[in-house]
Amino acid sequence: MKRFLLPSFILASVATTPAAEPTIERGIYLVEGPAACGNCHSPMGPEGPVPDMHLAGRVVEDLPEYTAIAPNITPAGAVADWSDAELARAIREGIRPDGSIIGPPMPIPLYRGLSDDDLMSMVIYLRQVPAVENDPGESRYDIPLPPSYGPPVERVSAPEPGPTADYGAYLAGPVAHCIECHSPMGPQGPMSETHTGAGGFEFHGPWGTVISPNITSGEDGIADYSDEELKAMIAKGQRPDGERMSPPMPFAHYAKMTAKDLDAVIAYLRQLPPLPDGDGAN
Repeated sequence: MKRFLLPSFILASVATTPAAEPTIERGIYLVEGPAACGNCHSPMGPEGPVPDMHLAGRVVEDLPEYTAIAPNITPAGAVADWSDAELARAIREGIRPDGSIIGPPMPIPLYRGLSDDDLMSMVIYLRQVPAVENDPGESRYDIPLPPSYGPPVERVSAPEPGPTADYGAYLAGPVAHCIECHSPMGPQGPMSETHTGAGGFEFHGPWGTVISPNITSGEDGIADYSDEELKAMIAKGQRPDGERMSPPMPFAHYAKMTAKDLDAVIAYLRQLPPLPDGDGAN
């Protein structure tokens, strides 16, 4: 059975801070910015999202082991009949109201670390996005899914916001799930506990096959890039030589990140232990 583990350094980064009130403004920022929900839940063409189909669902992966379909999460989708608490539980714990488990590549092990306030801010925003009629179908899994991703999540508070590695770990983990996409896939799922940031995850889509690069601090990773070069790659999709980078990296979403949040992510990446490329870890 595949197991999906929340890396210990992410657990350690979820510190207790004074609670803030969930807001639609925060929800807009997260969903349309670093959380990049539309990168999976919006239909994609070779150049990116299909116009007027925002969050209307699509086939994310069609593999022999499974066909993963991100559902329509606009008010025209099935989630319209879910309570706010049920929608929040599905996002953070991977459990639908009927008790069924949401399978990969939804990064539930990381979303378990979403703070209460950020989670509810996302729910508030999703409730009022434009309704789009679309039925992308249902996922099929020929692999065993876990009975759960862990015990019920009771309360999570985010680290203190700021341009720090601690807050960067929260953004790159529970919020933007960078460490899932940039860690290799092993027999038990993404190897984000033992090969954090080593790259090697294959993505298939209308753009072809893309392999995520190494983002650890070593020579195989980001050691030779300046902070400004990294910012251009993350938020603009532009390499130092001017070459345009390929989807599915959600550059348009990351372009909406605040300067401090982008600094925090880079501060976190700079302290990731150096690892060799992870494309041979399967």
